[in-house]
Amino acid sequence: MSTAEPPSSAPNPPAAAPPAVVPPAVREIAAGYAFAGPALDLGAVLLDGTAYPDAQVRIPLGVLNRHGLVAGATGTGKTKTLQLIAEQLSEQGVPVFLADVKGDVSGVAAPGTPSARTAARAAEVGQNWSARGCPTEFFSLGGRGAGIPIRATVTSFGPLLLAKVLDLNETQESSLGLVFHYADRGGLELDDLKDLTAVITFLTSPEGKEELKGIGGLSAATAGVILRSLTMLENEGAGAFFGEPEFDTAELLRTAPDGRGVVSVLELPAVQDRPRLFSTFLMWLLADLYQELPEVGDLDKPKLVFFFDEAHLLFKGASKAFLEAITQTVRLIRSKGVGIFFVTQTPKDVPADVLAQLGNRVQHALRAFTPDDAKALRATVSTFPRSAYELSEVLTSLGTGEAVVTVLSEKGAPTPVAATRLRAPRSLMGPVEPAALQALVDRSELTGRYKDAIDRESAYEKLAARAARPEPAPVPAPEPGAGRTGRPASRKGAEPEGGGLLGSLLSSPALKSFARTAGTQLGREISRSLFGTSKRRR
Repeated sequence: MSTAEPPSSAPNPPAAAPPAVVPPAVREIAAGYAFAGPALDLGAVLLDGTAYPDAQVRIPLGVLNRHGLVAGATGTGKTKTLQLIAEQLSEQGVPVFLADVKGDVSGVAAPGTPSARTAARAAEVGQNWSARGCPTEFFSLGGRGAGIPIRATVTSFGPLLLAKVLDLNETQESSLGLVFHYADRGGLELDDLKDLTAVITFLTSPEGKEELKGIGGLSAATAGVILRSLTMLENEGAGAFFGEPEFDTAELLRTAPDGRGVVSVLELPAVQDRPRLFSTFLMWLLADLYQELPEVGDLDKPKLVFFFDEAHLLFKGASKAFLEAITQTVRLIRSKGVGIFFVTQTPKDVPADVLAQLGNRVQHALRAFTPDDAKALRATVSTFPRSAYELSEVLTSLGTGEAVVTVLSEKGAPTPVAATRLRAPRSLMGPVEPAALQALVDRSELTGRYKDAIDRESAYEKLAARAARPEPAPVPAPEPGAGRTGRPASRKGAEPEGGGLLGSLLSSPALKSFARTAGTQLGREISRSLFGTSKRRR
């Protein structure tokens, strides 16, 4: 982790301008942000192009689990806003997760570079600026790119998220859910894509079709579509994202020895051409956190703040079941102490049911070059509380590093809408050098834990062993009247009483083998969450 210290010197700030007379409207807005408890400083109130450093805009630390939205057109400063919020959360001891889609967030690990421009911005907004980096861990999906590999087993990823990655329709998604159900019940661990391929192939065989009779069937056409999609995914190199060792999302909740929260940065430039995949993986991280974390209610500060970048990719083309699962997760995860900020271009990218739960808003400039842009602008204005600003004009005239803000107060009420000139991040506003990033990864204690993939016995090996096992010789039928009670004499290996799925599963040699190894385990069906994700295999 980076523990960089600020440099010993900085350029002299420019001479401060005479304090401007604070208009009554600005004083009224500032009064809405005068919180008593700890808060993050965003910047100074902006009115008619003038920033008033005595009128500060802030977010109470205790309401960050009420979620938020950072929106704005490309080039308006969203990334720097994320950096500003992340480094202040880290200073307050709150861990942060950031997805770095373009490769320009990695600078959060290094001290910023003092400059006349930074000093001028600090003077304008009343900021006592000094350079400092954050303790940072860098991750990558499946080891593609710089960072500690993040992998998930197919079993824990679940059918709903995988169907989104494979772009399946609702019928195909339902069939994939049946495959997972069968594997869960049968103890066939789906660690990687070859395990899932093996189970689907088996279930379309005569023996597999027989075992599915109790719960429905898997048509050859649907199985073919899923198998082709899996093959395409493998050919694109995405097979590396699934497997062992699976990432433990508790790693995202760590603090540094000095008490600052660790900033976890998921480096995505190497996979930015697979937006559906990485956006769904981000949702898996959230779903796993939801399933693993205990209920804690409202805390003085969140246990984690999760920034979900390029959020529109998550919702685009999502099935009804998928959108319902997102909405439920966002609604319920706040009681686990986790805050989520969705980052996208316009609020219309986020479904209304999700947008309604985002209490903290930082809206950068919007452009209105086309009729669609103008429609998006009107929709955005309608989502803000009434204010003294003419928002349709303000939102199209904001400069880089300026935004319209409204958050929840300590009492949970919306604050006044405030056009804001934002503070400058203290960390490096740009990517760190590749060699420096790699050095941080190599020094991390997590690298040894997750670097090398593991391929242990799972569904593929179990089904291959089953296919290679010779068929048992037929057992002669018992003679009539055998046994004292007139019932057929029992024999080792007889099929259990009862039919349907349970009977057929327990009569399967491969699943009998699993049952023997399971010992005293009570039931073998995996418990799944809203997204169909499962708890990690311990």
